[in-house]
Amino acid sequence: MSPSIRRTVTITQVAQEARVSTQTVSRVINERPDVAPATRKRVQQVINQLGYRPNALARSLIHQRSHTLGVVATGLEYYGPSRTLIGVELRARDLGYSLLLDLLHHPETENVDRILNRLLSRQVDGIIWAVAEIGNNRKWLEKARRNIQAPIIYLSMHPHPDVSVVSIDNRAGGRLATQHLLEQGYRNIGLVNGPLDWWEARERQLGWQEVLLAAGRNIDPRQISAGNWSAESGAAAIEQLLENYPEMDAVFAANDQMALGVMQVCHRLGRRVPQDLAIVGFDNIPESAYYWPPLTTIAQPLNELGCSAVEELSRVIELDQASDETTMDAGVVKRKPQAIVLQPELVVRDSSMVH
Repeated sequence: MSPSIRRTVTITQVAQEARVSTQTVSRVINERPDVAPATRKRVQQVINQLGYRPNALARSLIHQRSHTLGVVATGLEYYGPSRTLIGVELRARDLGYSLLLDLLHHPETENVDRILNRLLSRQVDGIIWAVAEIGNNRKWLEKARRNIQAPIIYLSMHPHPDVSVVSIDNRAGGRLATQHLLEQGYRNIGLVNGPLDWWEARERQLGWQEVLLAAGRNIDPRQISAGNWSAESGAAAIEQLLENYPEMDAVFAANDQMALGVMQVCHRLGRRVPQDLAIVGFDNIPESAYYWPPLTTIAQPLNELGCSAVEELSRVIELDQASDETTMDAGVVKRKPQAIVLQPELVVRDSSMVH
Protein backbone atom coordinates (compact mmCIF):
# COMPACT_ATOMS: atom_id res chain seq x y z
CA MET A 1 0.00 0.00 0.00
CA SER A 2 1.26 3.47 -0.85
CA PRO A 3 2.33 5.51 2.21
CA SER A 4 0.04 8.31 1.05
CA ILE A 5 -3.05 6.09 1.36
CA ARG A 6 -4.49 5.86 4.86
CA ARG A 7 -7.15 3.53 6.13
CA THR A 8 -10.29 5.17 7.45
CA VAL A 9 -10.41 5.16 11.24
CA THR A 10 -13.71 3.83 12.56
CA ILE A 11 -15.68 4.70 15.66
CA THR A 12 -15.12 1.13 16.86
CA GLN A 13 -11.35 1.61 16.77
CA VAL A 14 -11.69 4.81 18.78
CA ALA A 15 -13.87 3.02 21.34
CA GLN A 16 -11.41 0.14 21.70
CA GLU A 17 -8.42 2.44 22.09
CA ALA A 18 -10.22 4.62 24.67
CA ARG A 19 -11.67 1.54 26.46
CA VAL A 20 -15.26 2.77 26.20
CA SER A 21 -18.35 1.80 24.22
CA THR A 22 -19.13 3.15 20.77
CA GLN A 23 -22.16 4.86 22.32
CA THR A 24 -19.86 6.84 24.60
CA VAL A 25 -17.72 7.92 21.66
CA SER A 26 -20.88 9.01 19.87
CA ARG A 27 -21.94 11.07 22.90
CA VAL A 28 -18.55 12.82 22.94
CA ILE A 29 -18.71 13.55 19.20
CA ASN A 30 -22.20 15.02 19.55
CA GLU A 31 -21.19 17.00 22.65
CA ARG A 32 -23.76 15.31 24.83
CA PRO A 33 -23.58 16.35 28.51
CA ASP A 34 -23.99 12.81 29.94
CA VAL A 35 -20.27 11.91 29.77
CA ALA A 36 -17.87 12.16 32.71
CA PRO A 37 -15.21 14.86 32.18
CA ALA A 38 -12.30 12.40 32.52
CA THR A 39 -13.90 10.03 30.00
CA ARG A 40 -14.63 12.87 27.58
CA LYS A 41 -11.01 14.02 27.78
CA ARG A 42 -9.66 10.50 27.17
CA VAL A 43 -11.95 9.88 24.20
CA GLN A 44 -11.09 13.26 22.66
CA GLN A 45 -7.38 12.52 23.02
CA VAL A 46 -7.80 9.22 21.16
CA ILE A 47 -9.86 10.94 18.45
CA ASN A 48 -7.05 13.45 17.96
CA GLN A 49 -4.31 10.80 18.01
CA LEU A 50 -6.01 8.55 15.47
CA GLY A 51 -7.23 11.38 13.30
CA TYR A 52 -10.82 10.13 13.45
CA ARG A 53 -13.37 12.09 11.43
CA PRO A 54 -17.10 11.31 11.80
CA ASN A 55 -18.78 10.21 8.58
CA ALA A 56 -21.36 12.91 7.99
CA LEU A 57 -23.04 10.96 5.18
CA ALA A 58 -23.46 7.88 7.36
CA ARG A 59 -24.87 10.00 10.19
CA SER A 60 -27.38 11.62 7.86
CA LEU A 61 -28.55 8.21 6.59
CA ILE A 62 -28.97 6.89 10.11
CA HIS A 63 -30.82 9.93 11.46
CA GLN A 64 -32.53 10.84 8.17
CA ARG A 65 -31.11 14.35 8.48
CA SER A 66 -28.47 16.11 6.41
CA HIS A 67 -27.67 18.77 9.03
CA THR A 68 -27.76 21.20 6.12
CA LEU A 69 -29.94 24.30 5.77
CA GLY A 70 -30.84 25.81 2.43
CA VAL A 71 -30.59 29.60 2.25
CA VAL A 72 -32.17 31.56 -0.59
CA ALA A 73 -30.95 35.17 -0.64
CA THR A 74 -30.70 38.19 -2.88
CA GLY A 75 -29.17 41.67 -2.87
CA LEU A 76 -25.91 40.74 -1.13
CA GLU A 77 -24.39 43.91 -2.59
CA TYR A 78 -26.55 45.80 -0.06
CA TYR A 79 -25.68 46.15 3.60
CA GLY A 80 -28.87 44.67 5.08
CA PRO A 81 -28.95 41.31 3.25
CA SER A 82 -25.22 40.75 3.64
CA ARG A 83 -25.26 41.42 7.39
CA THR A 84 -28.27 39.16 7.81
CA LEU A 85 -26.49 36.34 6.00
CA ILE A 86 -23.52 36.69 8.36
CA GLY A 87 -25.88 36.16 11.28
CA VAL A 88 -27.33 33.10 9.57
CA GLU A 89 -23.88 31.59 9.02
CA LEU A 90 -22.64 32.23 12.56
CA ARG A 91 -25.68 30.73 14.28
CA ALA A 92 -25.88 27.79 11.87
CA ARG A 93 -22.27 26.93 12.63
CA ASP A 94 -22.96 27.14 16.38
CA LEU A 95 -25.85 24.70 16.01
CA GLY A 96 -23.92 22.25 13.84
CA TYR A 97 -25.50 23.01 10.46
CA SER A 98 -23.85 23.45 7.08
CA LEU A 99 -25.36 25.93 4.62
CA LEU A 100 -26.33 25.52 0.99
CA LEU A 101 -26.69 29.00 -0.53
CA ASP A 102 -28.72 29.85 -3.62
CA LEU A 103 -28.93 33.42 -4.93
CA LEU A 104 -31.93 34.98 -6.63
CA HIS A 105 -30.66 37.62 -9.05
CA HIS A 106 -34.15 38.68 -10.17
CA PRO A 107 -36.30 38.27 -7.05
CA GLU A 108 -39.41 39.74 -8.68
CA THR A 109 -39.60 37.20 -11.50
CA GLU A 110 -37.11 34.36 -11.06
CA ASN A 111 -38.31 30.73 -11.18
CA VAL A 112 -38.84 29.75 -7.55
CA ASP A 113 -39.73 26.13 -8.32
CA ARG A 114 -36.31 25.54 -9.84
CA ILE A 115 -34.52 26.75 -6.72
CA LEU A 116 -36.79 24.91 -4.30
CA ASN A 117 -36.42 21.66 -6.23
CA ARG A 118 -32.65 21.99 -6.27
CA LEU A 119 -32.48 22.52 -2.50
CA LEU A 120 -34.92 19.73 -1.73
CA SER A 121 -33.02 17.33 -3.99
CA ARG A 122 -29.99 17.96 -1.76
CA GLN A 123 -32.05 16.80 1.23
CA VAL A 124 -31.79 20.04 3.22
CA ASP A 125 -33.42 19.85 6.65
CA GLY A 126 -35.07 23.26 6.20
CA ILE A 127 -34.94 26.49 4.21
CA ILE A 128 -34.42 30.15 5.15
CA TRP A 129 -36.06 32.36 2.52
CA ALA A 130 -33.99 35.55 2.91
CA VAL A 131 -35.50 37.35 -0.08
CA ALA A 132 -37.31 40.68 0.26
CA GLU A 133 -41.05 40.72 -0.39
CA ILE A 134 -41.27 42.56 -3.71
CA GLY A 135 -44.50 42.91 -5.64
CA ASN A 136 -46.14 39.49 -6.06
CA ASN A 137 -43.05 37.38 -5.46
CA ARG A 138 -44.80 35.56 -2.59
CA LYS A 139 -47.63 34.20 -4.74
CA TRP A 140 -46.06 30.71 -4.69
CA LEU A 141 -46.29 30.63 -0.88
CA GLU A 142 -49.59 28.72 -0.65
CA LYS A 143 -48.33 26.05 -3.02
CA ALA A 144 -45.11 25.71 -1.02
CA ARG A 145 -46.99 25.38 2.24
CA ARG A 146 -49.07 22.52 0.87
CA ASN A 147 -46.49 20.62 -1.16
CA ILE A 148 -43.04 21.15 0.35
CA GLN A 149 -42.18 18.91 3.27
CA ALA A 150 -39.11 20.79 4.50
CA PRO A 151 -39.96 23.68 6.86
CA ILE A 152 -39.35 27.21 5.56
CA ILE A 153 -38.68 30.37 7.58
CA TYR A 154 -39.32 33.65 5.77
CA LEU A 155 -37.46 36.89 6.42
CA SER A 156 -38.65 40.47 5.95
CA MET A 157 -42.21 40.07 4.82
CA HIS A 158 -45.71 40.91 5.93
CA PRO A 159 -46.88 38.57 8.72
CA HIS A 160 -48.75 35.57 7.37
CA PRO A 161 -51.01 33.42 9.58
CA ASP A 162 -49.85 30.08 8.16
CA VAL A 163 -46.06 30.45 7.98
CA SER A 164 -43.20 31.36 10.28
CA VAL A 165 -41.78 34.84 9.67
CA VAL A 166 -38.81 36.57 11.30
CA SER A 167 -38.64 40.29 10.54
CA ILE A 168 -37.63 43.72 11.78
CA ASP A 169 -40.33 46.25 12.66
CA ASN A 170 -39.71 48.66 9.78
CA ARG A 171 -42.80 50.70 10.62
CA ALA A 172 -41.47 51.29 14.14
CA GLY A 173 -38.19 52.45 12.57
CA GLY A 174 -40.05 54.99 10.45
CA ARG A 175 -41.86 56.21 13.55
CA LEU A 176 -38.61 56.57 15.52
CA ALA A 177 -36.98 58.64 12.78
CA THR A 178 -39.93 60.97 12.32
CA GLN A 179 -40.65 61.42 16.02
CA HIS A 180 -37.03 62.34 16.60
CA LEU A 181 -37.18 65.06 13.94
CA LEU A 182 -40.40 66.47 15.42
CA GLU A 183 -38.82 66.53 18.87
CA GLN A 184 -35.92 68.55 17.45
CA GLY A 185 -38.41 71.19 16.31
CA TYR A 186 -38.64 70.32 12.59
CA ARG A 187 -42.12 70.48 11.11
CA ASN A 188 -41.89 70.09 7.33
CA ILE A 189 -40.45 66.62 7.05
CA GLY A 190 -39.96 65.09 3.62
CA LEU A 191 -39.44 61.41 2.76
CA VAL A 192 -36.91 59.86 0.40
CA ASN A 193 -38.32 56.37 0.22
CA GLY A 194 -37.28 53.12 -1.40
CA PRO A 195 -39.33 51.51 -4.20
CA LEU A 196 -42.91 50.99 -3.00
CA ASP A 197 -43.15 47.47 -4.39
CA TRP A 198 -40.84 46.53 -1.48
CA TRP A 199 -42.65 45.69 1.76
CA GLU A 200 -39.92 47.35 3.85
CA ALA A 201 -40.31 50.64 1.96
CA ARG A 202 -44.08 50.65 2.45
CA GLU A 203 -43.68 49.96 6.16
CA ARG A 204 -41.13 52.74 6.66
CA GLN A 205 -43.42 55.18 4.85
CA LEU A 206 -46.37 54.16 7.03
CA GLY A 207 -44.33 54.82 10.17
CA TRP A 208 -43.35 58.29 8.89
CA GLN A 209 -46.96 59.01 7.94
CA GLU A 210 -48.47 57.82 11.24
CA VAL A 211 -46.28 60.12 13.33
CA LEU A 212 -46.95 63.17 11.17
CA LEU A 213 -50.71 62.61 11.22
CA ALA A 214 -50.69 62.08 14.99
CA ALA A 215 -48.86 65.42 15.30
CA GLY A 216 -51.58 67.15 13.27
CA ARG A 217 -49.47 67.47 10.12
CA ASN A 218 -51.18 66.81 6.80
CA ILE A 219 -49.52 64.53 4.26
CA ASP A 220 -48.86 66.24 0.95
CA PRO A 221 -47.73 64.18 -2.10
CA ARG A 222 -45.05 66.88 -2.61
CA GLN A 223 -43.34 65.55 0.55
CA ILE A 224 -42.51 62.14 -0.93
CA SER A 225 -39.99 61.06 -3.56
CA ALA A 226 -38.85 57.49 -4.21
CA GLY A 227 -35.44 56.07 -5.03
CA ASN A 228 -34.13 52.54 -5.57
CA TRP A 229 -31.95 52.31 -2.40
CA SER A 230 -28.81 53.64 -4.17
CA ALA A 231 -26.97 56.87 -3.31
CA GLU A 232 -27.51 58.09 -6.87
CA SER A 233 -31.27 57.66 -6.56
CA GLY A 234 -31.22 59.46 -3.21
CA ALA A 235 -29.56 62.44 -4.88
CA ALA A 236 -32.18 62.53 -7.63
CA ALA A 237 -35.01 62.18 -5.09
CA ILE A 238 -33.85 65.08 -2.89
CA GLU A 239 -33.45 67.33 -5.92
CA GLN A 240 -37.09 66.63 -6.77
CA LEU A 241 -38.18 67.27 -3.17
CA LEU A 242 -36.28 70.56 -2.95
CA GLU A 243 -38.02 71.74 -6.09
CA ASN A 244 -41.53 70.53 -5.19
CA TYR A 245 -41.44 71.08 -1.41
CA PRO A 246 -39.18 74.11 -0.80
CA GLU A 247 -40.45 74.67 2.76
CA MET A 248 -38.93 71.30 3.79
CA ASP A 249 -36.66 71.62 6.83
CA ALA A 250 -35.91 67.90 7.43
CA VAL A 251 -35.95 64.63 5.53
CA PHE A 252 -36.17 60.96 6.44
CA ALA A 253 -34.20 58.84 3.96
CA ALA A 254 -35.30 55.20 4.02
CA ASN A 255 -31.72 53.89 3.91
CA ASP A 256 -28.25 55.26 4.58
CA GLN A 257 -27.06 54.97 0.98
CA MET A 258 -29.84 57.28 -0.20
CA ALA A 259 -29.08 59.60 2.74
CA LEU A 260 -25.52 59.86 1.40
CA GLY A 261 -26.92 61.05 -1.93
CA VAL A 262 -29.09 63.58 -0.06
CA MET A 263 -26.02 64.93 1.74
CA GLN A 264 -24.02 65.23 -1.47
CA VAL A 265 -26.72 67.37 -3.07
CA CYS A 266 -27.00 69.54 0.05
CA HIS A 267 -23.25 70.22 0.01
CA ARG A 268 -23.30 70.95 -3.71
CA LEU A 269 -26.16 73.44 -3.30
CA GLY A 270 -24.66 75.06 -0.20
CA ARG A 271 -27.39 73.85 2.15
CA ARG A 272 -26.07 73.25 5.64
CA VAL A 273 -26.87 70.00 7.47
CA PRO A 274 -28.67 70.16 9.86
CA GLN A 275 -29.14 73.95 10.02
CA ASP A 276 -30.91 74.16 6.64
CA LEU A 277 -31.96 70.54 6.30
CA ALA A 278 -31.85 67.85 8.97
CA ILE A 279 -31.37 64.26 7.78
CA VAL A 280 -32.13 60.85 9.32
CA GLY A 281 -31.23 57.60 7.54
CA PHE A 282 -32.00 53.94 8.08
CA ASP A 283 -29.68 50.90 8.54
CA ASN A 284 -26.76 52.31 10.57
CA ILE A 285 -24.15 51.09 8.10
CA PRO A 286 -20.62 51.37 9.55
CA GLU A 287 -19.78 54.30 7.26
CA SER A 288 -22.74 56.39 8.49
CA ALA A 289 -20.78 57.47 11.58
CA TYR A 290 -18.16 58.95 9.20
CA TYR A 291 -20.47 60.89 6.89
CA TRP A 292 -20.11 64.64 7.23
CA PRO A 293 -21.85 65.47 9.40
CA PRO A 294 -22.21 62.04 11.05
CA LEU A 295 -25.61 60.60 10.16
CA THR A 296 -28.48 60.06 12.59
CA THR A 297 -29.99 56.75 11.58
CA ILE A 298 -32.11 53.76 12.55
CA ALA A 299 -30.09 50.69 13.54
CA GLN A 300 -31.51 47.34 12.51
CA PRO A 301 -30.51 44.19 14.44
CA LEU A 302 -29.52 42.45 11.21
CA ASN A 303 -27.17 39.87 12.70
CA GLU A 304 -29.82 39.03 15.25
CA LEU A 305 -32.33 38.66 12.42
CA GLY A 306 -30.18 35.98 10.79
CA CYS A 307 -29.50 34.25 14.12
CA SER A 308 -33.19 34.23 15.06
CA ALA A 309 -34.13 32.72 11.70
CA VAL A 310 -31.71 29.82 12.22
CA GLU A 311 -32.87 29.28 15.80
CA GLU A 312 -36.52 29.21 14.78
CA LEU A 313 -35.84 26.87 11.86
CA SER A 314 -33.83 24.56 14.12
CA ARG A 315 -36.69 24.53 16.62
CA VAL A 316 -39.17 23.56 13.91
CA ILE A 317 -36.86 20.84 12.57
CA GLU A 318 -36.48 19.34 16.05
CA LEU A 319 -40.25 19.43 16.61
CA ASP A 320 -40.88 17.74 13.28
CA GLN A 321 -38.31 15.05 14.02
CA ALA A 322 -39.78 14.42 17.48
CA SER A 323 -43.22 14.14 15.90
CA ASP A 324 -41.94 11.64 13.32
CA GLU A 325 -40.27 9.51 15.99
CA THR A 326 -43.35 9.38 18.24
CA THR A 327 -46.39 7.26 17.46
CA MET A 328 -49.57 9.15 18.31
CA ASP A 329 -53.06 7.68 17.95
CA ALA A 330 -54.45 11.15 17.38
CA GLY A 331 -52.24 11.62 14.32
CA VAL A 332 -49.72 14.34 13.49
CA VAL A 333 -49.51 17.26 15.89
CA LYS A 334 -49.41 20.54 13.98
CA ARG A 335 -46.75 23.04 15.01
CA LYS A 336 -47.94 26.61 15.33
CA PRO A 337 -46.24 29.11 12.98
CA GLN A 338 -44.34 31.86 14.77
CA ALA A 339 -44.11 35.57 13.99
CA ILE A 340 -40.90 36.96 15.48
CA VAL A 341 -40.52 40.75 15.21
CA LEU A 342 -37.26 42.46 16.21
CA GLN A 343 -37.14 46.11 17.19
CA PRO A 344 -34.87 48.78 15.63
CA GLU A 345 -33.15 51.56 17.59
CA LEU A 346 -32.53 55.26 16.97
CA VAL A 347 -28.84 56.28 16.77
CA VAL A 348 -28.58 60.06 17.18
CA ARG A 349 -25.68 61.92 15.52
CA ASP A 350 -25.03 65.46 14.26
CA SER A 351 -27.07 65.37 11.04
CA SER A 352 -30.34 65.95 12.90
CA MET A 353 -29.34 67.75 16.10
CA VAL A 354 -30.11 71.41 16.77
CA HIS A 355 -27.03 73.03 18.32
